[in-house]
Amino acid sequence: MVEKIPMTRRYSFVARVPDEPGTLHRVARLLKEHAVNINRIQYDHRIDRNTVFFEVTGSAEGYARVVEELDRIGYLQTGLPTLRLLTLYVWLPHRPGGLFEFLQEVTDARTNIVAIDFDDRGVAPERVELTLNLSESLAIETLLERLKARYRLEIVEYDPTTTRLDDTIYYVRLAEQIRELIGGADDRFLLCLLQDINHVVQELKNRGRDPAETFETCLAAGRRLRETQKEGFFADIQQLRVSEQVRLWCFQLPAGGNTYLLDAGDDLVLVDTGFGCYHDEIVRMMQAQGITDLSRLSRVVVSHADADHSGGAGLYSATALMHPVTHRIGCELSRAYGSRSQESVLEAVYTTLINLFSRYTPATEIRTFRTEPLGYREGFAIIDHLPVGDLVFEVLEGHGGHMHGQCYLYEPDHGLLFPADALINFDSLTDERRNYASIAVYLVTSVNVDSDRAREERQALLRLVAKTDARLASVGRRCLVAGGHGAVSVLEQGRLVSLGEPVPYRPGG
Repeated sequence: MVEKIPMTRRYSFVARVPDEPGTLHRVARLLKEHAVNINRIQYDHRIDRNTVFFEVTGSAEGYARVVEELDRIGYLQTGLPTLRLLTLYVWLPHRPGGLFEFLQEVTDARTNIVAIDFDDRGVAPERVELTLNLSESLAIETLLERLKARYRLEIVEYDPTTTRLDDTIYYVRLAEQIRELIGGADDRFLLCLLQDINHVVQELKNRGRDPAETFETCLAAGRRLRETQKEGFFADIQQLRVSEQVRLWCFQLPAGGNTYLLDAGDDLVLVDTGFGCYHDEIVRMMQAQGITDLSRLSRVVVSHADADHSGGAGLYSATALMHPVTHRIGCELSRAYGSRSQESVLEAVYTTLINLFSRYTPATEIRTFRTEPLGYREGFAIIDHLPVGDLVFEVLEGHGGHMHGQCYLYEPDHGLLFPADALINFDSLTDERRNYASIAVYLVTSVNVDSDRAREERQALLRLVAKTDARLASVGRRCLVAGGHGAVSVLEQGRLVSLGEPVPYRPGG
């Protein structure tokens, strides 16, 4: 008879353990008893004294028994406590055992001490200042009544927010800050997200990064997007005539990539959308420029799947055009899909975070470009054509340096190139935009999923621009480079230089 071997799967859970010797050993023994193997464990007493992250592999039955036992002994974290802090003055009898008796009352109420301050040579020698974390206390009123019956009390502050918490509940505070940024989420979702963020912290810590800085960097992206919406929104605008029929609008948004509009009179084509959270502001900005009839919008071209270029596609009624892989990445949820970095946890978690913070809304009505080459241009396959007014763009397939599935639009007769994030005039970025871009660099170490290919693509695109300039010189035209970030530029002695001075825009300005 052949023995049936149980199938194993990968699971994750968050344990909240007492800050005392032997607790981690107790969890490890429990996993061993049920033949569940530890794949990843992360705990740092300096960050959070009680929270431990586990990823394990085992049978469904074994894992279920582990979870059941962890829940029974109170080690399984399945929710996030409501955070409440109470600071009070207590006048204690100055005798042996006075503080002990008071702390016994606190312990009996299952209340944790966040801070304590006492000095018998201070200005109030019998007064103790205490800050209590009442998150897990079931009877605050009962506790206060018992304390008042024995001691003189004065409540200094009651703070139900997360702003004054110590490191014993660091992950709880982080979860509440994320909940505030994304506009609400249930505890189960946030615990899964914390598991992912912790994996990033562990990975970057192994590369010498400070965990606290990593947490703060994760939150910085969400804060920046929130503060640059509505009345905080701004942009820099260029308007250029590129042919008899077509005008080009370039809108540099507060954070992330540009959005472009090709206006052919009776037809509008959007190239990249910016973050989804900017959609309403973008529409109002276009209306302020006289582009009031968006029913003329026939197509939305998505150069690649990063949220700052594709995240608003589903908010427009027009059909979205993109590479098939770009559509796939929108489903796979990792910007590294299809690359040699595909298994990178940094890429996967960054994609999840930025999509959440930016209200990523992928397109629902989609037409994908062909992938069979129709020809080649400077080593790039021409996979489709896109007519707009009197322009006919070649759709060039990228090599997967910045992201797999990234495409470029090139109009050879009038000299207009949309190179997405493969070719950018970094000198034209403001300090604010440059600082925001550095967040992604910190969290994924490089914005390119394949840096070697990205360098090759950049050089090939620069050669294409130079050859276009040479060919169009006789008619007095230049190749306009409309990069994924920064100003529309031209090539001068091997460097991209802004074409004119963008006009600043602010709502109501």
